[in-house]
Amino acid sequence: MAEFVIIGGGVYGAGVAYWLAEQGAEVVLLEARDIGNGASAGPGKRGTRANGRDVRELPLIRLSHDMWPTLHERLGAPAFFETTGHLQLIERELDVAAAEARALMQNSFGTETHLLDRTAVRDLEPAVSDAVIGALHCPRDGVTDHTAATEAFAEAARRAGAEVRTNTKVVAVERGGERVEAVVTSAGDRVEVGRCLYMLANAGVPQLLGEALRLPVWSRTFQVLITAPVAGPGIRHLIGHMSRTLAVKSEAGGRIMVSGGLPGIWDPVAERGTAVAASIEANLADAAAVFPMLDGAEVEIADADHLETVSVDGIPVIDEVPGAANAIYATAWCGHGWAIAPAVTQMLAEWGLSGQRPAVLAPFSHNRFAG
Repeated sequence: MAEFVIIGGGVYGAGVAYWLAEQGAEVVLLEARDIGNGASAGPGKRGTRANGRDVRELPLIRLSHDMWPTLHERLGAPAFFETTGHLQLIERELDVAAAEARALMQNSFGTETHLLDRTAVRDLEPAVSDAVIGALHCPRDGVTDHTAATEAFAEAARRAGAEVRTNTKVVAVERGGERVEAVVTSAGDRVEVGRCLYMLANAGVPQLLGEALRLPVWSRTFQVLITAPVAGPGIRHLIGHMSRTLAVKSEAGGRIMVSGGLPGIWDPVAERGTAVAASIEANLADAAAVFPMLDGAEVEIADADHLETVSVDGIPVIDEVPGAANAIYATAWCGHGWAIAPAVTQMLAEWGLSGQRPAVLAPFSHNRFAG
């Protein structure tokens, strides 16, 4: 029997394992493949932003902003976070009023945000197109080596005493009365649950929940492009956009990552994704419209190999499993989970230890979908 059992070895599973083990809890983490697969994997670095977030997430990003710059020191790892600032670019006059309102809201939650005019944007990003008329600037945002961060959480959890089992897929959850009693792996092993089970396998969570709960979530794969080295002044910030499906950031060796949410095609049998030619073309066209130096850029990597899960209202679902007070699940992180991970993983650990849901996580309950 393990005091705490965690399903999923992405940043959330590894993070919760660390915070629990660091407080002396007995922890077993079960990962179907390797640490940092699925939504925590992929090429390049991960944008870590407050800009453009749902209002319910702003208290969490404020806490995480304070944690990211020194988190590697706590985990005993090389630095994996870089503060670059985030610019959400504006090309249409009709978006200016919405940007003003968002700046007001983000500042009211303690997230420093500035609305920049045309000149100020070019002072920060000289290569930006003449069509850009302004931007929202969050100077504390940045980028994270997500592979390094996830592995650092897992390694720190091991050092603190957690047992981390990779290539161990959970296929069933056994319940008795109003508790989860054990989980069963594909190898037939039965792992008994003492105090709490965490279901943190993201796209795998709906299947694990089974008949206990049907959530308005679905899974998709989204493409990430990395160009060949590009000549020019480079891109200094994490870039988003008010009206284009676009995210841009610099990578090593003069390469540029282009993403933002255009879909790939997922093969559920092979559990692999494929980028779509039309999506690649559309992403590159948007990127070149904003940064002309990217016109004609060659693509070195077109990746759509990592399944993400999305909720109908666009933010994560974090709650207890109905009828099982000792089971907590979380899913639907797509585009929202990475930046808030330090604060949320710590809160999930506190929830399991105390039995009390942190108040700041209440807006993420599945009850928000009740009619």
